[in-house]
Amino acid sequence: MSNGLWTTSVGSFPKPPELLKARTDHAAGRLGDDELHALERQATEDWIRFQEEIGVDILVDGEMYRGDMATFFAEEMDGFEIGGLVRSYGNRYYRKPIATGAVRRSHPMTVEAWKYAQSLTKRPVKGMLTGPYTIADWSFDEHYGSRRDFVLDLARAIHDEAMDLAAAGARFIQIDEPAASARMEELPLVAEAMGIVTEGLEAHAITHICYGDFMRAYPTMLDIPVDQIDLEMTNSDYDLLERFRDVPFTKAIGLGVVDVHSHRIEAVDEVVRGIKLALEVLPPERIFVDPDCGLKTRTVEEAEQKMRTIVEGVRRVRDEMGIGDELPEGGPTEGRRAGAPAAA
Repeated sequence: MSNGLWTTSVGSFPKPPELLKARTDHAAGRLGDDELHALERQATEDWIRFQEEIGVDILVDGEMYRGDMATFFAEEMDGFEIGGLVRSYGNRYYRKPIATGAVRRSHPMTVEAWKYAQSLTKRPVKGMLTGPYTIADWSFDEHYGSRRDFVLDLARAIHDEAMDLAAAGARFIQIDEPAASARMEELPLVAEAMGIVTEGLEAHAITHICYGDFMRAYPTMLDIPVDQIDLEMTNSDYDLLERFRDVPFTKAIGLGVVDVHSHRIEAVDEVVRGIKLALEVLPPERIFVDPDCGLKTRTVEEAEQKMRTIVEGVRRVRDEMGIGDELPEGGPTEGRRAGAPAAA
């Protein structure tokens, strides 16, 4: 029996109302560090317990200790200052990092949070990092003057963090690059930087790319040296899968099967359909099933319902097709160096 169709999530979950209020109070000086930290740990435990309860295979910590995914890392690294509020999308804002000097990592940034989450479960918990290209793209540069130099310095910093996560025991490490498909001409830079991040990394390396022009990015995206590429699929009705018939997908895939920007809860049959479409072009052992993107923009109840739908959809397909649920070992795969086919 083959195993596969492993369920997971892209990374973020919504913060419960009490934690959102606590973060506001902390920023205003009304709440101390220890009190905030305790609430973040409790919210992390709640999300770990929920994922275990519904049967998710590879867990995430939900990123309860982070605000913006780029600013969090900039705040922890040397060479950055944090600017004022910038609108990102809708009515959401973040404080934009500013590179004012050479950026470098001076201490572990996520290792303790990962260790805590992993201590709560026997199932694997993914290490969660933001990629160098996205941090640079979402920051102002007042130091380098060279986009490539900025990105590659960040790559060295994120590499050190990834290596520490792997040394701590992380078998799956995700390096998010949501900005990667914004500029097609810079995909080679994304790949070059990721090559630095994953060099010597003894873990299953994943990158998440979302809401870009995937038709133009494919198959060049296969040159990114990771074991798995996580892609949103529902908004395009899985049309990228048709391209895989002409130019085979050479890595594992994170198959996004629910829309994180919609309040609507998908029917289980919709998830089943998406999984079966993927199985027409990829074997189950190379398919990880998850939401299109992080779920932090949904309510707690919506995020829970969407995750339940994913797990139930996978369970139905596994039962129908005789696919097992034994977990993968985690670690480098042949797909990491399997780039775009030469003839493509």
